[in-house]
Amino acid sequence: MSLKRYTAISDNTITNAFERNLTTRGTGSNMGLADSLEIFSIYGQATSSSYELSRVLTKFPVLTSDATSSIQADRTAGSIPASGSVDFYLRLYNVKHTATLPRNFTLVVSPVSQSWQEGQGLDMEDYSNLTYDGTGSNWINASAHTVWVTGAASPITVTGGSYLRPSWNGASGSSGGVRTYPTTYDEFNFSQSFGEKGTSDLEVKITGLVEKWISGDYSNYGVGIMLSQSQETGSHSYYTKKFSARSSEYFFSRPVIEARWNSTRKDQRGSFYVSSSNLSSADNLNTIYLYNYVRGQPKDIANLGTLNRIYVNVYTSASGGELISAAPNNPITGGYVATGIYSASFALDTSASLVYDRWFSGSSGSAITTAGTKIYHTGSFIPKKFNSSNIYSIPRYVTTITNLEPEYYNGGTTRLRLFTRLKDWSPTIYTVASKEIQNNIIEDAYFKIFRMIDEKDVISYGTGSLNHTRLSYDVTGSYFDLDMKMLETGYAYGIKFVYYINGAYQEQPETFKFRVIE
Repeated sequence: MSLKRYTAISDNTITNAFERNLTTRGTGSNMGLADSLEIFSIYGQATSSSYELSRVLTKFPVLTSDATSSIQADRTAGSIPASGSVDFYLRLYNVKHTATLPRNFTLVVSPVSQSWQEGQGLDMEDYSNLTYDGTGSNWINASAHTVWVTGAASPITVTGGSYLRPSWNGASGSSGGVRTYPTTYDEFNFSQSFGEKGTSDLEVKITGLVEKWISGDYSNYGVGIMLSQSQETGSHSYYTKKFSARSSEYFFSRPVIEARWNSTRKDQRGSFYVSSSNLSSADNLNTIYLYNYVRGQPKDIANLGTLNRIYVNVYTSASGGELISAAPNNPITGGYVATGIYSASFALDTSASLVYDRWFSGSSGSAITTAGTKIYHTGSFIPKKFNSSNIYSIPRYVTTITNLEPEYYNGGTTRLRLFTRLKDWSPTIYTVASKEIQNNIIEDAYFKIFRMIDEKDVISYGTGSLNHTRLSYDVTGSYFDLDMKMLETGYAYGIKFVYYINGAYQEQPETFKFRVIE
C-alpha cells in the first residue's frame, strides 16, 4: 500500500472574537471538543477599526511518544519508506454551513512552537466554555494558567498562539508583541489559496516539516492554520471557513496527515520482450525480480555481504546449456530492492522460446568467481517478440479480482490480484484445447476506493507525480495492497480501475464490492 493516514490526536479553535454584547471578547473560550474547526477575520464589527480573529490548532501522531500508531513507529517497522522516498500532506475537509463564506483568501500553515492542551469546550457561538479554571488552550493560554510565549531566549508574551514563523506581528486587538524567528523558518511555512467559492478542502504538502519532527530538529507541537497576515489585519472581513474536527461523526472528514509514495514493482517476467530495433535502448530493457521468502516471510539472502551483490546469467536450459549474452553487461548485476527482494534489468537478444535466469554470487559475495559460486535461484520466462502493426487500435479489457472476499475485518493489509484479458478475445478450437486464457498485464493501471452508499471517494486515483495508487505486477498479473484500517467499519466499498492506454486514462466499467466489518 502506497498510502497511509494519521488522524489528528488533538485540535482546537482559538479566537479573540467579541461575544454577542460586542464588548467582551471570547479570548478565554475553548472549543477543543467541537465537531468543527473555524477560521475567520472580521473587520469593523464593534468599532470602525476592530479586528476579530479565529485560528485553528491541530496535532498529529508523528512520534512514537505521541501515540502507539505513529509515523515514526511505522517507519521503524518498514511500513512507510525512509526520508526522501515519501511525501506527507496535511488534509482538512470543508464543512458546509449557512454563514457567509470568504472568497479569494489564503490560509497559512505554520508549526506551533509550544505545547498546548486541546480542552473540552464545545460552544462555538457564545464562547461560554472557558479554560481559566480548567484545561485547554485559548487565545491567551497554551494550557491552563500557561500563556503563549515566543520561542526566543527572552520570551515575549503573545496571544493567538506561538508559531515558528519569521516576523509575524501580533494582530490588532491583542496584547501580544512581535514574534521574531530566523528567516530559515520560512521553509516550513505553507499556504493554500482559495477561489471565489471558498468551499475547497485544505491539502498542503508538509514533507519537510514532518521530517524535522521525526529527526527531532523541531518538537512536534502540531500546526496552526490561519488567514494570511494581510487578510487578518486588512480592512476586509473573511467570514467564515470551517473544517471538520477530529471529533466529527464523519470518519473520512477528520483531519489527517497523509503519507504517499510510489511502491510499484514492475516485474516483467510475464511480459518480457526481446530486443527490437524499433525500440530505444531504455524500452529494450526489461526488469525481473527474485523473491526470497522463508516460511512466508521475506528474508535477505545470507552471505551476500553488506553491498548485497548478486548477479544473473541467462541460459537456454535449466541445467545450464548455452549462455545467452545480455546487455548492458554479462553477467548481469542485480540490485537490492527491499528485504528479501532483488531485481535485475537487462536487454536480451535471443530466438529461444524459453530461457532460464540463474541468480548467483561469487565465493565471498563480493566478486564473481567460478570456484565457490553460490547459486540462489533458477527461474524461467518466455521472451516475446515485439511487433509493430498496420492497424491503430485501442484495446478494451475485461478485469476481475481473483481473490476478492465479500467481507474484510478492519485490521491488516490485504493484497488483491487482478486477471485482465482482452474483451474481444476469441479463441480458436486449437487455442481452447491447448491454452489457458492469457492474463494481459497492464503496465500503467491505478485503483480507487469509494463508499457505495454515497459514492464518496475514499482513496482517489493517484495518477499524479507520485503514482501512489499505481498497481504493481509480476508473472501472475497486476496486484495492489489495501490497508483495511483506513476504512470505516459497517460500510460497503467499491473498487474501480483506470488504465493508461494510447496516451489517455480509460476508466474500466467493472466495480468490485466488499464490506468492512469489525
